[in-house]
Amino acid sequence: MNIAVVFAGGVGARMHTKSRPKQFLELAGKPIIIYTLELFDVHPDIDAIVVACLDSWIPFLEKMLRKFEINKVVRIVPGGETGQSSIYNGLCAAEEYAEGKSGDENTIVLIHDGVRPLITEDTITDCIHTTREKGNCITCIPATETFIVRQPDGKFEIPTRDNSLIARAPQCFMLKDIIAAHRKSKGQALPDFIDSCSLMSYWGHTIHTIIGPMENIKITTPTDFFLFRAMVEVHENQQIFGIQ
Repeated sequence: MNIAVVFAGGVGARMHTKSRPKQFLELAGKPIIIYTLELFDVHPDIDAIVVACLDSWIPFLEKMLRKFEINKVVRIVPGGETGQSSIYNGLCAAEEYAEGKSGDENTIVLIHDGVRPLITEDTITDCIHTTREKGNCITCIPATETFIVRQPDGKFEIPTRDNSLIARAPQCFMLKDIIAAHRKSKGQALPDFIDSCSLMSYWGHTIHTIIGPMENIKITTPTDFFLFRAMVEVHENQQIFGIQ
């Protein structure tokens, strides 16, 4: 079984929106979160979707799911106080669903940002296949600028671009592995990790990667939203003119 766990529990402070969180901002009458969910809903290898959402916005999300005919969402759970806690809430719901449906110990979860709506069908497929083969898969893009890394002694290290990737999403794992890592972290009261691959790396898992599309941005700022709008228009024009 393959379950997408989409977290949309943030308030979008960097977007500076007043009326609604960024995941519910609309483009052409459709919220960003729906653009994201559609990608998983239509993918033939995705069996179910779990969403971790701001508690007060769950009724609105349920309404949007009906309006846009998103059929694979099987659980909506409240988000947590942090991104990591929101993901954990979603993973627990995915675990409960998987156990109730099949008890399959080989369930894969694809952890994805609700405000990352520009992935492709091929990216989802590649993530699933790589995770089946190697145990996990992090969607990345090549580094296009220079990283400067501050070391504990205050000095700087500059890794070569050839050895540098930028982690994005989906970040995909065997459900039993990622939820075990979350529970170990909670048991030791560790601080939040920046993302799931950092959490898994901390607990000794070797991380595997694929290269995803460069446009797979996370919509965090107004500039990101304008880029998203431009990319949607490009895709629509490609469809109109029959361009693959």
